[in-house]
Amino acid sequence: MRTKALILSDIRFQFRYGFYSLYAVFTLLYIGLLFVLPDAWRNDAAAIMIFTDPAAMGLFFMGAIVLFEKNERVLDSIAVSPVGAWEYVLSKLVSIGLISALVALLIGLGAGVIRAPLTFLVSVFLCSCLFSAMGLIVACKIKTLNQFIVATVPLELLTVVPAILWMFWWKADVLVLHPGVSMLMACSGRGAQPLALLSLLAWTALLYFLAVKTVKKMLLSVGGIKL
Repeated sequence: MRTKALILSDIRFQFRYGFYSLYAVFTLLYIGLLFVLPDAWRNDAAAIMIFTDPAAMGLFFMGAIVLFEKNERVLDSIAVSPVGAWEYVLSKLVSIGLISALVALLIGLGAGVIRAPLTFLVSVFLCSCLFSAMGLIVACKIKTLNQFIVATVPLELLTVVPAILWMFWWKADVLVLHPGVSMLMACSGRGAQPLALLSLLAWTALLYFLAVKTVKKMLLSVGGIKL
């Protein structure tokens, strides 16, 4: 019940601060852009759009969310409450993952590029959780939004560039072990789907546990001292 309450609270926060409104506009723009493209390009373009925006939403927004909670002393309250670090992380990942999956589904259906709906949704949700966990790990260690932006650039390059290379040029089977490539495989319906999902799940689980460890350390040191 406590975890459910945290997730609902995060969803209300995201709705109140315009996450849903912003992505409603982006969704319409993306669908419109996809219909302008030739049919032969549409599936690949949709997969890349979903991978670099809705799926990566957590990496973009997590810094702002955590900084807001730091400035508003929300973390101080969480630190002295029964809420565990794993619940805090799970709430953040699930709440943003739901928006990502919804936006990706609307884009995919609107453009008519979804081949396996369940695989598509699971891959987008897991990829969103992975990106959110990475963003959360960085956000726990920074004090300003500029620091967060600078710190996340290498993560974006390491995640996105190999995936784009796989999509258009480098088709090595071993790249399925890369989280970005595995998401594009599952999302676009190419490659070994079960192996891609397994790889994505393993990376997401790893980043989740690292995020829990980082958040736990942050909550023990709120207020400038270690509890």
